[in-house]
Amino acid sequence: MMKQSINNLLFAALIIPIILIGATTVQADQPNIVFIMADDLGWADVGYNGTEFYETPNIDALSKAGMTFSNSYPGAANCLPSRSCIMSGMYTPRTKMWQPGRVAKGNPALMRLLVPNESKKDGDGKIRTTTQLDPSITSLAEMLNPAGYKTIHFGKWHLGRDGQGFDINDASGQGARLNAQFYGDENVAQWLTDAAVKSIGENKDQPFFLYLCHWDVHVPINARQEVVQKYREKKRTKKQWSQDWDPVYAAMVQAVDTSVGAIWQALKDNGLEENTILIFTSDNGGHGGATWNAPLKGSKGGFYEGGIRVPLVMHWPDKIKARSGCETPVTGVDYMPTFAELAGAELPDPKRQPQDGVSIVPLMTGKPITERAIYWHYPMYLSGKVMVKPVFGTKRMQWRATPCSVMRQGDWKLMQFFENNAIELYNVKSDIGEMEDVSKQHPEKVARMLKELEAWQVETGADIPSTLNPDFAPPSS
Repeated sequence: MMKQSINNLLFAALIIPIILIGATTVQADQPNIVFIMADDLGWADVGYNGTEFYETPNIDALSKAGMTFSNSYPGAANCLPSRSCIMSGMYTPRTKMWQPGRVAKGNPALMRLLVPNESKKDGDGKIRTTTQLDPSITSLAEMLNPAGYKTIHFGKWHLGRDGQGFDINDASGQGARLNAQFYGDENVAQWLTDAAVKSIGENKDQPFFLYLCHWDVHVPINARQEVVQKYREKKRTKKQWSQDWDPVYAAMVQAVDTSVGAIWQALKDNGLEENTILIFTSDNGGHGGATWNAPLKGSKGGFYEGGIRVPLVMHWPDKIKARSGCETPVTGVDYMPTFAELAGAELPDPKRQPQDGVSIVPLMTGKPITERAIYWHYPMYLSGKVMVKPVFGTKRMQWRATPCSVMRQGDWKLMQFFENNAIELYNVKSDIGEMEDVSKQHPEKVARMLKELEAWQVETGADIPSTLNPDFAPPSS
């Protein structure tokens, strides 16, 4: 009898760490994953990266308690394709998600290459484009659910009509439908935060993935007046600032920062901080009509650093060292393999859904990963206030982005522009503002990187515009 009791105890000791629930497997050491993402928050908009006007005390405190990634990138330069990379683990050439509205933005007569535009929505038929993430794609939620995770999404979705397997999918925190829009709503940051805090308490007894996507700081610029007034008064305290800072935008930044602080506190209050990885980032660079990205060049929508370098902080007590930093480039397609490793989840079948990223769990603990290149591709045109490219054959500045592919490897960044096959090369470690194109000084490096970039284009099925636009009518000057 005693022998059988001992055997039962031994069996229990083996089985307790792994709890079988139906077809799911829950491991006792699975961390909760809380992923907070601002919309259009620039790399230079946070205190720990040196902003002189905006205030982000909670994000800054999180950076001191965890790890900052100084070379963090989304998989794209604007919101829709950036989110597709996070949710699928695949680069944009595989999802064909380039641009909200499916077409290039700007005057079609100023586009040298024929792409889907306002007058020719299908272009020449070679550039495929969609605003829907294919429901057959396994999402982060559909990957984590079988591993025993409750999956919760609050806020902006921007991936189409399908909820991609989330147990909760709420655009406002108050039960709004998936594709409802809350741009410029001064209360939505609070609603989302309240819903997220509540969900943390309700799910503290099981592993959960909380994907909180703020609508702030996307235009239109609007915020609570009492907070706006605080920044108006702050602006008056100094006669001359480096920029004409917008107090309303500053108040939106504060709304996001306040949310980060409230969610961090909720994890502490529920005894979950130790077993939760808390991540804060942005979906792309700062919007040129709302903020300044200096010292970075360009803005949201473009592929200079101002459009694609974003803040990224990760906090996980006893796993991620406090006040640590990582200079290794990371990108949006890395989240799926990273979360799979953290959760003990199974990645999608690579024959059906290739994974373009790598797990960055080693980086979190101060260990290196194998050096690799990261990529971007954009076969469209995008106009805007911060223009970095002229109309082809002229000096008239017109575009935030023109059709291009981009590759970063180590400290080097290669940019290939399809209108004229121009190549630019920058060392973004020594020249973060991309002031000097050094392609002519390094022809061998250009040749090697271009060969790798073109091989990647073939591997991912990147659609490259090549047909001249018959309606192209460049200005005379």
